[in-house]
Amino acid sequence: MSKRRFSREFKLSAVQLVQQRGYSVTEAAKSLGIYPVSLRSWIKRFGSESAASPNGEAALRIEVRRLREENQRLRWEREILKKATAFFAKEQP
Repeated sequence: MSKRRFSREFKLSAVQLVQQRGYSVTEAAKSLGIYPVSLRSWIKRFGSESAASPNGEAALRIEVRRLREENQRLRWEREILKKATAFFAKEQP
């Protein structure tokens, strides 16, 4: 069986369930379908980062990262379309 990998955002959300929403480690782990041991290690690793991000700052950082990636992809697609337009413009008499 292969080892499951979780994104950083998922781990931070899981930590926030325990620290900010008041779930127990066991309850949160069970609802997310992960082992409590994994969640405890994420709390040790990301706990201070999650607690230092009041009012959704972590969510904002996640959204900014997603938007930057999307922006980069859209710029790349635009460049491809520019090149394709130039190529096809040359072919027509």
